[in-house]
Amino acid sequence: MAGLKLELDRAYPRSPRGALKIVRALVALVTFLCFVASSAHEAYTALAGLETGITVLFLLLYLLRLDARMPWLFWPLADIFNSVIAALFLLVVCLFAIIVKTNKGTLAGGVLGLILLVLCVVDAVLLCKKISLDRPRGRNAPAR
Repeated sequence: MAGLKLELDRAYPRSPRGALKIVRALVALVTFLCFVASSAHEAYTALAGLETGITVLFLLLYLLRLDARMPWLFWPLADIFNSVIAALFLLVVCLFAIIVKTNKGTLAGGVLGLILLVLCVVDAVLLCKKISLDRPRGRNAPAR
């Protein structure tokens, strides 16, 4: 793959969507660390870890403009599905973590998980406002 030249979108981290994605990744990471440090149930840790990884991958996708290089998938719609499904899982798992509250780390992870849930919903709403299925997709229309 010698012809693959990655381009960095320097404006994306300063955009509202980029800043939200960065905050979402950081909150997911702190939630994951809270669950790991408190030896919480594996489901809590797995969900927070997966959310961290997937959010970082979407961040890199938009930051490196890979969404424009792989037009065979409508990436903003995949991002919306990720946000909605993550919010549903976070609602269930973090409510359990708060109700059971094995220790203070699990409680902190549950509260941060609910904050992450709000960030996921805001991310999905912002992205829904940006895309329109009746508009043609182009390389010049990034998902910001």
